Amino acid sequence: MGKIKVAVIGCGAIASSQHIRAYSSSSEAEIKYLCDINLERAEAAVREFGCGQAITDYRVILEDPEVEAVSVCTPNHLHAPLSIACLRAGKHVLCEKPAARTYAEALEMQQAQRESGKALNIGVVNRFNDGVNVIKGMIDSGELGEVYHVYVSFRAHRSIPGLGGPFTTKAVAGGGALIDWGVHFLDLVMYCLGDPLPRTVSGQAYSKLGADLANYAYVDMWAGPPNTEGTYDVDDFVTALVRTEGPTISLNGAWAQNIGVPEMYIDFLGDKAGIRLQYGQDFKIYGASNGALIESTPKFRTSDMFQNEIDAFLRSIRTGEKLPSHIDAAILTSRIIQAIYDSSEQRKEMILD
Repeated sequence: MGKIKVAVIGCGAIASSQHIRAYSSSSEAEIKYLCDINLERAEAAVREFGCGQAITDYRVILEDPEVEAVSVCTPNHLHAPLSIACLRAGKHVLCEKPAARTYAEALEMQQAQRESGKALNIGVVNRFNDGVNVIKGMIDSGELGEVYHVYVSFRAHRSIPGLGGPFTTKAVAGGGALIDWGVHFLDLVMYCLGDPLPRTVSGQAYSKLGADLANYAYVDMWAGPPNTEGTYDVDDFVTALVRTEGPTISLNGAWAQNIGVPEMYIDFLGDKAGIRLQYGQDFKIYGASNGALIESTPKFRTSDMFQNEIDAFLRSIRTGEKLPSHIDAAILTSRIIQAIYDSSEQRKEMILD
């Protein structure tokens, strides 16, 4: 078989650092188009990776029958319309996280996938992380016993990205800390637990520290610099309790808080053993044996999870394999995030049928 011809729509940070790099490293892919509304950015990517044609109109991709697969790496408000357009044009799609700004948009994407029969995978890359899969295997095999609760903490001191820009504009991003960082943490947990159906959600989201744009104090700012004349109408702190058909999940997350101690970890609490995963790093197991408390740090080989994700996407196009990141699984995280925002706005627990 020849190489799978691929296009990437959106040539910003996640595309250049991960998607384009991973496609370029694969023997199964050939990048035909790099598309961005900013032609200079697309041309810069072409020069950096030595592949593809720089274009600004995504419709060129839709009309090219040679293109089989598309990565959608745009701001969140374009995830749904671009993914749906690509699916309807007969392309397989890998759309960066979150699936969409809202659960309703994610449902439209899922429907388009079913109608087209093409793959729609979401960039919940932790599902392709070696350490995460070790944890999932331990839970599945019963080594932790009954996992009854999972606690999630993703908290930074003052880390609002690009204050006043797309990240802090709800119409573009759909939300703040929860939809940007929380989607990764929640999806990781759901994956390890076997994607249990959510039953009830109670949460509260706050927009506090960034609201006064001109006086927001910080050390550094990714996706910056700040635009004090811009928009800030998203959450910088969120707390929630999720009841699933299995374990409960609680979380506290913040782009910005007046506590200068960052936390990025997940605790899996089982009645035989527990695991603390330091996000993006190693994990420790805590348990008891023969009347003694034990603690261990597993060692295992690791590989690049973004390369794993891209390789799996390309493989699924050949084989028809349904990946763990398929919209049918990833959409549960979108539903939970939507319910947290709805619970916050309505100030009541949401019951999910």
